[in-house]
Amino acid sequence: MRSMEFKMERPGLLEEGQKVTVTEGLLPSNYYYTIDPSLAMSANIPFRYRLRSREGIVTKVVENARGFYVTAQFDEPEVDMSR
Repeated sequence: MRSMEFKMERPGLLEEGQKVTVTEGLLPSNYYYTIDPSLAMSANIPFRYRLRSREGIVTKVVENARGFYVTAQFDEPEVDMSR
């Protein structure tokens, strides 16, 4: 399972276990993903790490000093973006 983190601006928009769909956005050298309907947004993702799935499950919602973050899992292999 592939996990991806999304930034959420307000609390309570998503909860653990919730099924979500994502929309893919295109930048000149990256993709980004938005949990529909504009509830949370991913960081920029390089082309080679494109997300193939469009549906996932929220596994974690956390609040820290920088805001609210949502982790969602998608049914595809995990990728190592540290390379």
